[in-house]
Amino acid sequence: MGITLQQVDYTYQANTPFEGRALFGVDLEIVDGSFTALIGHTGSGKSTILQLLNGLNIPTAGTVLIDEFCITPTSVNKDIKQVRKKVGLVFQFPESQVFEETVLKDVAFGPQNFGVSKEEAEAIAREKLALVGITEDLFDRSPFELSGGQMRRVAIAGILAMEPKVLVLDEPTAGLDPVGRRELMSIFKELHQAGMTVVLVTHLMDDVANFATHVFIMESGKLVKSGCPRDVFQEVDFMESIQLGVPKITKFAANLERRGFVFERLPITIDEFVEVIAHG
Repeated sequence: MGITLQQVDYTYQANTPFEGRALFGVDLEIVDGSFTALIGHTGSGKSTILQLLNGLNIPTAGTVLIDEFCITPTSVNKDIKQVRKKVGLVFQFPESQVFEETVLKDVAFGPQNFGVSKEEAEAIAREKLALVGITEDLFDRSPFELSGGQMRRVAIAGILAMEPKVLVLDEPTAGLDPVGRRELMSIFKELHQAGMTVVLVTHLMDDVANFATHVFIMESGKLVKSGCPRDVFQEVDFMESIQLGVPKITKFAANLERRGFVFERLPITIDEFVEVIAHG
């Protein structure tokens, strides 16, 4: 299921003294089956785009096409409810969305809200909790008794229980330790490999290099560059000029180039670097 933004503008609190323009004529396509990264500084428009993808925001101008659904400035909430089932949005610090008295009930809530029976919803919840690494002994516990990392996994399982075709992630590993971050990113990689389209907002260029197939770069509400990470991260000077930078190994390789080492292309992952050195 592909998603296309066509000349999309978005203004917060339009027609009030507090209005603020967040997006300016954005055109982009999220390819079906891709792992797409959206990067840019705070205020660049990334999170606004994420909320357009599942109808939480309605464009001020332009069109958002999601499969057969078309969201325009005149769309109303009842028309886009099904979009939220197709596109699952995981907010930054999603554990703040947890609210039910048990882990199992919390994850089963979404499917039941869309008319799935309690028994089937709980079966789905068990499957998705196992998928994110929550063991059965925690199913009847209050989610508020869990660690922060476990609560985040429960919240993500709750989105997956809706069985979306697209998973949209807003800084999903923020605040986690390195082990927790790697474990979550591995889960998202497995979901992508199983056929799910994944859209990731992150400030970690190493995650973009290691996981993404496409990348869009936002600045001041405008799309300024796009491509595959391998191409985008060759432009070290540009990436540093907009203060995003490049993966650590790419920066290291660029420094080696300045000292006379020749790379056909700058590596963007450790594995690429090792391969170049081994065959150099």
